[in-house]
Amino acid sequence: MAKAKTFFTCNECGAESPQWFGKCPACGTYNSLEEQISIQSSVDVPSRGGVSSWQSTQSNGKSHAKPAKARASLTFDQITDRQIARWESGYEELDRVLGGGIVPGSMVLIGGDPGIGKSTLLLQVSNQLAQKYRILYVTGEESGQQVKLRASRLGVSKPLSVVNEENVTVVVETTLPIDPDSIGADLYVLPETDLEEILREIDSLKPNVAVIDSIQTVFFPALTSAPGSVAQVRECTAALMKVAKHEDVTMLIVGHVTKEGAIAGPKVLEHLVDTVLYFEGDRFASHRLLRTVKNRFGATHEIGIFEMVAEGLREVSNPSELFLGNRDDPAPGTAIVVACEGTRPIVVELQALVSPTSYPSPRRAGTGVDYNRLVQILAVLEKRVGIPMSKLDSYVASAGGLNVEEPAVDLGIAVAIVASFRDRIVDPGTVLIGEVGLGGQVRSVSQMELRLKEAAKLGFKRAIVPKGTKFPDLNIEILQVSKVIDAIIAAIPHQELTTDDLEPDEDE
Repeated sequence: MAKAKTFFTCNECGAESPQWFGKCPACGTYNSLEEQISIQSSVDVPSRGGVSSWQSTQSNGKSHAKPAKARASLTFDQITDRQIARWESGYEELDRVLGGGIVPGSMVLIGGDPGIGKSTLLLQVSNQLAQKYRILYVTGEESGQQVKLRASRLGVSKPLSVVNEENVTVVVETTLPIDPDSIGADLYVLPETDLEEILREIDSLKPNVAVIDSIQTVFFPALTSAPGSVAQVRECTAALMKVAKHEDVTMLIVGHVTKEGAIAGPKVLEHLVDTVLYFEGDRFASHRLLRTVKNRFGATHEIGIFEMVAEGLREVSNPSELFLGNRDDPAPGTAIVVACEGTRPIVVELQALVSPTSYPSPRRAGTGVDYNRLVQILAVLEKRVGIPMSKLDSYVASAGGLNVEEPAVDLGIAVAIVASFRDRIVDPGTVLIGEVGLGGQVRSVSQMELRLKEAAKLGFKRAIVPKGTKFPDLNIEILQVSKVIDAIIAAIPHQELTTDDLEPDEDE
């Protein structure tokens, strides 16, 4: 008769423990152990000729003299080459993040905060793919009517409207003309959370792409744990991965995130899949960033930019215009930098505000910039340039809320702070690129050619870059500097800023 064995599994790291603890012995998380039950057979299973049979063929620890011969392993010459033809998703931003398109038979995990637009993006992508391929959209959080109502708003299916008549709400179909190209031609919706039913539907329908929204709602009936637990998420993902590889079905999976912003479940969930994407963005802003964390078929740290509109998510073909402020009406304390996200250069406006502090210790705040680098730049300005930053509150933010944490934006942060301190306007036709060292020097950065080409394309006339940088012949004036003070003086040429202007006023 089968025996039941009880053990406890951590929700955060997946570590197993024979007894319950208030804190996980592996990762130290409190109240994360959940009880699991495994069934063990009471009948001893005989050896199948594995290790024991192999050991029995050995004599005195030495094998018989036989020629070396491979049983299952292959050399690279014996492995057949197969050209992978990627599928276009209908969205160039998503194809960029995936490395050129969707790879057939791959598994892609998409995570993000609630309400950020994961389901909206996958429904729009499913509609585009349904024009050429068979798509199965599995929804575990919504009913079929809810998915259809959202699809009507996005233009995926025939739109619906709500008519109020005699205090009774009736849902009727509109008679608006429908574009047949916008209707999901081969898109099937399955409201289901049982893994066995989902696998049966995949085996029967044989779709090219299956969307699971979301993996935390899917459960395997053979396991006693609740849906969303570590065991359920791990086993369900492993079963779907097996189907994806054996049946050549592309899996697009939605994953919930924890309070810390990581995908819920053990890290093995990210190790199982081929690609991990994070959907980021401020809920109060219109733009959304799709960022690559892991990609077995392309480069990582690529981003795709979308904008949330009434009709769903729309691609942003030129993100620099989205994060660039009004150049016709420049304000004091602003500077233009060129940040790189993967292989994509983005022109961003940095804004700084400096004011005398009324507290014993000044305040420092940064939005979209790295706080530690901000504090380091403030210390360099006080020590090497002579600005009393220890008596001033400093606030720095990037336009649009884009996170620009690379060292290449250091020079722009420094110039914006000085411009705000002296209430001066930086030349709006100048971009600043460079890393600021602790000695006040300006260091070179990578991908300078990409940054300069993006600045020249947007009409900037001058770029202040580190000295000794090699650059191609572009339609932009290059000014090379070696010190931060030289960059500060060069960034405000028409106002004749000198070293004496950097001294604080007497009333300050």
